[in-house]
Amino acid sequence: MSIFDLDGKIALVTGAGSGLGRQFAVTLADAGASVVLAARRREKLEETANAVREAGGSALCVSLDVTSTDSIRDCFAEIIKEVGTPDIVVNNAGVAVDRYLLDTTEEEWDTVIDTDLKGVFLVGQAAAQAMIDADKPGSIINISSILGLHIAKTLGAYSAAKTGVISLTKTMALEWVRHGIRVNAIAPGYFITEMNEHQLNSEAGEFLRSRIPMKRIGDLAELSGPLLLLASDAGSYMTGGTLTADGGQLCRSL
Repeated sequence: MSIFDLDGKIALVTGAGSGLGRQFAVTLADAGASVVLAARRREKLEETANAVREAGGSALCVSLDVTSTDSIRDCFAEIIKEVGTPDIVVNNAGVAVDRYLLDTTEEEWDTVIDTDLKGVFLVGQAAAQAMIDADKPGSIINISSILGLHIAKTLGAYSAAKTGVISLTKTMALEWVRHGIRVNAIAPGYFITEMNEHQLNSEAGEFLRSRIPMKRIGDLAELSGPLLLLASDAGSYMTGGTLTADGGQLCRSL
């Protein structure tokens, strides 16, 4: 049996309707996990569920608003009733606002911070409590970004949230390690998704590619390795860390 094997594990992926979330769900299913797909848009979840089943896995679709404690409570109650307490939780739900700070409204700021940072806290808190109540060790994986480690103009709210996710990950790891719960983060660089496809396929996207040492945008499948490392026994001695997958972008020279 491979140390990356997830047979018998239950994995919850938030923001599973498209992009990174869909890739994470299929990856976990392919490794043997039963996958729970959560997002606001139920119709998008069905598309991901079909992809999971094509990979030979099983999928349960649940509605979830990560900014609402009531929604999170109901979501976990449904998951526990239907399939059991999750062993793996991937905090992936997120939004971004591409705007200079002077033009960013309070509503836009709150939307990004509430979804990308507060949502990670609320879902992580609920997941950890469920694992503790079930006396079950587990792995929580928070999706940050290289913009949590290095800023960019017009993405101030997003960068602030993703920086907060990295710090929050460390605190979660420190407080919950005594319960056998590992908490780590992944900080992806640029990968083409529905949210950024237009930008990355533009002239600005070509300029961005030229500044990445590997001279290309990442393929979503290249996030499968970091995910499986943190989700499985292969990462059993890892907690509180952040893995980057960015084609060397953060280490490029000035």
